[in-house]
Amino acid sequence: MPQKGLVGSRAVVERNYAILPPQGIPESVLPEWSGTAARVLAAPAMGARFSMYMLNVAAGGGSQHALAEGVQAFFYVISGECKLDLGGRASALKAGGFAYLKPGARFELSAPRASRVIWLKKIYEPLDARRPADVTGEEAKVKGEPFMGVPELLLKTLLPADPVFDMAMNIFTFPPGFSLPVTETHFMEHGLYMLEGQGVYYLGDRWYEVEAGDFIWMGPYVPQSFFATGSDPARYLYYKNVNRDVAL
Repeated sequence: MPQKGLVGSRAVVERNYAILPPQGIPESVLPEWSGTAARVLAAPAMGARFSMYMLNVAAGGGSQHALAEGVQAFFYVISGECKLDLGGRASALKAGGFAYLKPGARFELSAPRASRVIWLKKIYEPLDARRPADVTGEEAKVKGEPFMGVPELLLKTLLPADPVFDMAMNIFTFPPGFSLPVTETHFMEHGLYMLEGQGVYYLGDRWYEVEAGDFIWMGPYVPQSFFATGSDPARYLYYKNVNRDVAL
């Protein structure tokens, strides 16, 4: 049946922020990945200084290759199960499992069953002669800490608090009716994926409705805040660049 009438969208793309609902993002093919439908969420063409993907990996699909020299990466399993061989060490990553891959790391990721995986890549900014090590973990084993003294707002930091890392990957949980205590404005940028629930996100000078499955990019200095609506907690995974001085 041909489409009749106008087709709407909640997608918003501005100079320094964007909201991308999953329905409008077409599948892409990544040559290094087999049995995998990739949806590009963020890329330098958008204005981001990182790339972020949603990978739908079919049973038996995956990848075996090395990151480019100087490029680091992060995996987070949304659903399903993946086997990751990283630096000669094998790990089983179920839903909530994550892995940080040091710059230039060689890895093999395979999916025994259909899985959805967030994949982020970023050029590493050296601090000194040290380099970060690979990290694997499970979100369920990471303790949430109250944010800005509000016990109900729980923040989980998935990567070590060590200046050798130039990026952070965090998970925020908001009970219904709770919000960020402030409207933030800062030079860091974010790549945010809504894991559960719904709410309204303040970007620039407007509030936008968002829900599970949406991706949000926030560039430097865009005013931002969040308020959780609905009857279930809202949770999101987000990236930010940290631990480095401003590049002049």
